Amino acid sequence: MSDAHAVAQNEQSEGGFRESFRWDVIRSTPRYAYLVAAVAALGGMLFGYDIGVISGAEKPITAQWKLSSGVEEFAVAAVLIGSIIGGLFGGKLADRISRRYSLMVMAVIYTIGAIATALAPNIALFIVFRIVVGVAVGASSMVVPTYIAELSPRQIRGGLVILQQLAISLGIFLSYIWDYISSSAGWGWRPMFAAAAVPGIALGVGMFYMSHTPRWLGMQGRWDEAEEVMGRVNPTCKDEELGRVREELENSERGSLRELMSPGFRGALIAGLGLAILQQFVGPNTVLFYGPTIFGYAGISAGSNGLLAEICVGAVLFLFVLPTIALVDVVGRKRLFYFGLTGMGSMLVLLGLAFHFGAASWGVGVLVILLVYIGCYSLSISPLFWLMTAELYPNRLRAIGASTATVANWSANLLITVTFLTAVDALGKDVVFWIYAAFAAVGLVFVRAFIPETRGRSLEEIEVYWSHGRSWPKPRQAAQGQASAPGGARA
Repeated sequence: MSDAHAVAQNEQSEGGFRESFRWDVIRSTPRYAYLVAAVAALGGMLFGYDIGVISGAEKPITAQWKLSSGVEEFAVAAVLIGSIIGGLFGGKLADRISRRYSLMVMAVIYTIGAIATALAPNIALFIVFRIVVGVAVGASSMVVPTYIAELSPRQIRGGLVILQQLAISLGIFLSYIWDYISSSAGWGWRPMFAAAAVPGIALGVGMFYMSHTPRWLGMQGRWDEAEEVMGRVNPTCKDEELGRVREELENSERGSLRELMSPGFRGALIAGLGLAILQQFVGPNTVLFYGPTIFGYAGISAGSNGLLAEICVGAVLFLFVLPTIALVDVVGRKRLFYFGLTGMGSMLVLLGLAFHFGAASWGVGVLVILLVYIGCYSLSISPLFWLMTAELYPNRLRAIGASTATVANWSANLLITVTFLTAVDALGKDVVFWIYAAFAAVGLVFVRAFIPETRGRSLEEIEVYWSHGRSWPKPRQAAQGQASAPGGARA
């Protein structure tokens, strides 16, 4: 069934609730649901802060310890190595001790890691401590959206899950501001890392007062507690949603990577892995990690070695998540993908032309191009990837699916980060940015071919979509269709 047919069928069967009912849901959703999402999103803020802070610390650390370009790349990428490790066990940890307790563990690692990194006496220990922090980054990057998605009414699930991306962007923005303040005041790089201990403590304390998710409670057989929590976050549809969760758990067994690779669910695996890799191969983290270096290439050195220009990047990254939160459950995921990837590809082509013909002559135009590029990224594939990792996979396969996508994402991020400076030296700045532009074009084709429009769909309906030949069921048939296949899957 085509995406257009699926959307039309869904609108007809659900009475065209897309815009009007969504606002009713926003007004009627208990404040506790928003509080849960906001507290969990602190994990996203720490994620953003810890990947953004290195931008301002890169040059001072390189100068203090007289690093070669290879060691410099490794120091910048150390947090990504830890993120791959965190992505490998984050899903299993969330299933075993709960999403909530997993985030509390991550809060402890974030806090201790921030202080240890700030006190590192040499580059070797600095890299070790950054890897430790990266473990928390990788694990929380998948646990946070899963936790929020499982505690959100489906009609506003997209907006609430993307709160994580807003928090990530805010963390990056704050890291740039604090980098600038620390650099301007002459405090050096150590306070830049130590500051992350504050939100780390806030996350741990906040999660202490939050609830487990109804799905995890159901997995433990604690249905009375699951009913109580569902009543707090989604009282108007409590019985219906809890019934979906109960039926799905009763008719399925614990999932495995082998099952995710089976014909029934292989499409979800391909979709998640493709988005994970493409999100990084369009090159955004070269700007986020090496921003001052790129501005230096273009002759832009406004304020503390380009950190003032980097603050502009952080502000755009943060502000452009806001329309995504407002639009994702109205216009849908795929339209935002199309708009953002088209804009990113266009800006990368222009950036390549600027460096090909002499970026210095383009002046502030290079900064404008980069800001538009980051704005399109923040509006589309940046938040939407993390949302899709929480939506694409069947419930029993969500942990392994999200873990697989997260590891692929951080691995691709690591590859781009440790090769950027080397690629620029070998190929030239223009060619490197044109390669990233080509991946944006590939992304457009991939989204059209492999990504379903999940706007307004329950997590159970999305499971049926994959197991029934990529076709959407009518909402009233979702539970029947799921129950008819052993384990919720059909070959």
